[in-house]
Amino acid sequence: MTVATTGLSSAEAARRLRDDGPNALPQARRRHPLLLLVEQLVHFFALMLWGAAVLAAVAGMPALAVAIVVVVVLNGVFAFAQEYRADRAAQRLRDLMPVRATVRRDGHLRQVDASELVVGDELVLEAGARVCADGEVLTAAGLAVDESMLTGESVPTRPVVGQQVYAGTYVAEGEASVSVTGTGGHTRLAGIAALTLEAKPPRSPLAAQLHKVVVVVAVMAIAIGAVFFGVAVLLGLPLAEGFLFAIGVTVALVPEGLLPTVTLSLARAAQSMAAKNALVRRLDSVETLGATTFICTDKTGTLTRNEMSVVHVWTPLGDVSVRGNGYEPTGSVEGSLAAVKQVRDLASTAKRCSPGAHARHHDDRWLPVGDPMEVALHVLAARVGVDGPSADAVRFPFDPRRRRSSVVDSDGVHVTGAPDSVLPLCVDTRGAQDAIAALARRGLRVLAVARRPARPDDDTWQRAERDLELLGLVGLQDPPRDDVAEAIASCRSAGIRIAMITGDHPATAQAIAEQVGLLGHDRLVVEGSALPADPDELGELLDRDGVVVARVTPEDKLRIAKALQRRGHVVAMTGDGVNDGPALRAADIGVAMGASGTDVAREAADLVLLDDHFGTIVAAVELGRATFANIRRFLTYHLTDNVAELTPFVVWALSGGSIPLAITVLQVLALDIGTDLLPALALGAEPPNKRTMRGRLRTGSLIDGGVLRRVFLVLGPAEAVMSMLAFLVVLHVGGWRLGQAPDAGLLAVASGTAFTAIVLGQLANAYACRSATRPVPRIGLRGNRLLLWAVVFELAVLGVFLFVPPLPDLLGGHAPSALGWVLALAAVPVVVLADAAAKAVLMRGLRRRDRPLTP
Repeated sequence: MTVATTGLSSAEAARRLRDDGPNALPQARRRHPLLLLVEQLVHFFALMLWGAAVLAAVAGMPALAVAIVVVVVLNGVFAFAQEYRADRAAQRLRDLMPVRATVRRDGHLRQVDASELVVGDELVLEAGARVCADGEVLTAAGLAVDESMLTGESVPTRPVVGQQVYAGTYVAEGEASVSVTGTGGHTRLAGIAALTLEAKPPRSPLAAQLHKVVVVVAVMAIAIGAVFFGVAVLLGLPLAEGFLFAIGVTVALVPEGLLPTVTLSLARAAQSMAAKNALVRRLDSVETLGATTFICTDKTGTLTRNEMSVVHVWTPLGDVSVRGNGYEPTGSVEGSLAAVKQVRDLASTAKRCSPGAHARHHDDRWLPVGDPMEVALHVLAARVGVDGPSADAVRFPFDPRRRRSSVVDSDGVHVTGAPDSVLPLCVDTRGAQDAIAALARRGLRVLAVARRPARPDDDTWQRAERDLELLGLVGLQDPPRDDVAEAIASCRSAGIRIAMITGDHPATAQAIAEQVGLLGHDRLVVEGSALPADPDELGELLDRDGVVVARVTPEDKLRIAKALQRRGHVVAMTGDGVNDGPALRAADIGVAMGASGTDVAREAADLVLLDDHFGTIVAAVELGRATFANIRRFLTYHLTDNVAELTPFVVWALSGGSIPLAITVLQVLALDIGTDLLPALALGAEPPNKRTMRGRLRTGSLIDGGVLRRVFLVLGPAEAVMSMLAFLVVLHVGGWRLGQAPDAGLLAVASGTAFTAIVLGQLANAYACRSATRPVPRIGLRGNRLLLWAVVFELAVLGVFLFVPPLPDLLGGHAPSALGWVLALAAVPVVVLADAAAKAVLMRGLRRRDRPLTP
């Protein structure tokens, strides 16, 4: 495409603006916030609780009905706030569009709103400007464009005349004029925005498993309520009373405390993660991160510091090692005196070839200004004590065709560039090729630096760049973060596979992967263009540990996440750029870099690392795993209580009413809401143990065979037997015999005894649930202070229910007799001993099968 030097006319630009529309990213059709809120109030679990509230109101329990409604509304509002915030991810892309742009119209340069750019405009760019439309380069002088936010490539590109530049990128160096070829929804940036919108976050493993739990509990509650309605009618109760009795049983079996317990457990884990610099944007992401089986990590800014620095210099007189922190001008050099002197000459020459780049001090940090590679050369000069170059110079800027730049001044001709471009111009290059190979094996980016005395005819680059003296080779590195190797090892010990997914060069990616210990045994490195198109083949290729995928596009990252999910993996995808947005949204959990990442990445992600440290992911995974184990703990605790609560009704039904009800429906509700909630919450705060990150987390189901065996064969029966035994013994000692109607006062005391036995049994059960393998004496009473306070509160509430009028009469249970207290207290050692015996059997079986232990 060619454009006249005068640019478009104002009239033509106005016409195209009317026809094509403004240069703005298209806004997605957004659902009304009220609709989002309603969705959070009508999912299956919420509907079940709404039904329980209605039944409670019908059964004459308005306080319980109101409490359930409050639980549903509060959880719905919280979930709505989280989803509404996440759905704003694509909207952040609009912030990447600059407000003003410089164009040539009617033969003059003028500033216009970026939204007024049209196809055919001549856009003028200079260093520091953000490109605000896709375009074809018409002229370029030393142009370097930072495309890292779109491609992930850490090294700026050098577009030449006829090549494309894209909206949302930065001009790192030089200047150019560009013919606009795409605006608004027709830009590359808009394509990524569309991918981000189309990518739907998958359902979290926790949500899927809780749904199964709720369905099972709902079906059981309704079925048991129907059975007891039939039994009540057969025993002669009027239909109305039998119906209300059945409703009471059904509502009692509904886990009203499950939703707040899960929510608060996740919230507390999120708070703990925030203290470790991991900000959770969706609560269920806490558990999802713990269930992660595959981490796809970016390289630049995630595994590395995103800081170019010179770490090694080869000279014909010897090698020199360079050390320093980031772009700080202070550092150290190690080498022979002759080699260090040669490095000073080399640094002086390199600095002259990049006069615009430098490091500046801002907010206690040294930040690069200009091309990071050229800034690294300036930092090298500062570290070896080289002063500024002469201001009187003739410059031949970097040209992508010749791949070098040069300067002619009073001190000579100075040249830097790619080794294969500079070395043929040098007189003596002995040893250089071996040095280049050695530096490349270390994954370093290599530059050659040369010079010679100036001549009168050095007025063109063709004459100046010849007969050079090779001063040396510079090895530059974007160094890995200090904690990455340890973090990767921890992930592998936890059975989590890791892959590097980067837009960088394959050789650079492989070198970094080797340095941090990520590269797998088969050393598989594949470029994005070589990835199979078939999702199943792609998943089979990448479903291994330590694979490196380089030169990927945003579409590639999205396909990789979906392919691994098809193979059953829970995928965590890390990233920091605009190009990472779609994959972060589609992954089971998106992890964004908070310090160096873009708003788009942060808004699309579920977890934001505030310190950008890959090691923070490991801490978050550990907390996520602990949270999953904690949810299993308090589910075991809840279900055990349900066994003890349901047993009196089963005994009453099977005896045909000959044995009175040991506890009332109101006592069941008092147990669920009054005494059980805080210990369950405390179990949700159980800290990680040393086995948490050992072996792959088995997350097939929250309620598996192990949980069911503990609930229905060990803990539940121990509680149920002791409560019924205490109830029957108190009745028998009081003179009651089978088939008789007991005295009301005696029944109230016996019922209070059964109620007390269940509460005390639950106290022991809470400590038993702290571990699936260790008995209570080995766990001890310490280690979870919240549980200790919860037990104290539970005992205080028990006292209120037994001694504070009118609650004993309202609930139907009075304080136990002396014998009743002894029998109720016996529930504690019985539950502890039953738990210890079951765990001893379990441990013997695990040792024989050599299976890993569950936290």
